[in-house]
Amino acid sequence: MMNRKAQELGLSNTHFVTPHGLDNDEHYTTAYELARLADYALNNKKIAEVVNTKNYTVYINGYGKTISNTNELLGYLEGVNGVKTGFTNNAGRCLVTSVNRKDFQIITVVLGADTKRIRTNDSIKLIKYAYTNYELINIKEIIENKFKEWQEGNQVYIDKGKKENIKIKLAEHAYEFYPVNKNKENNIDIQINANTILEAPVYADMVIGKLIIKFDDEVIGEIEIRTNENVEKRTVEDYLSEIFKNYKKLYCMSI
Repeated sequence: MMNRKAQELGLSNTHFVTPHGLDNDEHYTTAYELARLADYALNNKKIAEVVNTKNYTVYINGYGKTISNTNELLGYLEGVNGVKTGFTNNAGRCLVTSVNRKDFQIITVVLGADTKRIRTNDSIKLIKYAYTNYELINIKEIIENKFKEWQEGNQVYIDKGKKENIKIKLAEHAYEFYPVNKNKENNIDIQINANTILEAPVYADMVIGKLIIKFDDEVIGEIEIRTNENVEKRTVEDYLSEIFKNYKKLYCMSI
């Protein structure tokens, strides 16, 4: 079941043999995929609550026993809200840390440390580096402004349609904020490729192109551009009616 879930999450360098995680040559993962797994797990409210709990008292046969979270950064460093410590002889001292400061959440992973002190210090260095060098930009605002600007300079023409032009829209997307290096915040590039001449009939939600989001020349996302309405094809009656209207207009002008 764990391997099926890993496959579902796209963790191609992760393989489980046992549920407890003790050393085995066929039981492995990577720092990156542990971060992705932690990110997925934190969407579960109960898991997020448990890993963010410093101390908890349980009662066994009426006797209370307080158990403490082994995450040494929890309650010590600003914004830390999880996630997991670990140790085996082969893996060394490990720590997956989740931090949220002003809605900017990061996950750091330290593996193979010789001591708890080293894994703690390395985690703190990673966290400090991330918040010192990176920031969140409002990529949603950038996308919407660029699309609006493109629309002002381009119209989608409908050939043989009962309407000459059609309204278009961006498909729903999850892009809102994106982390970038503070020295590269202007390296976001938005490219729009869309077919501006369509032939009727045209139906609402037809895909006519896409908006491409690039950062440092690397594609980080794509959003479909779709039609916003139906446009029926002109009939013979429509053409005759237009000819009649034009004839009537010319006749009135000649008088």
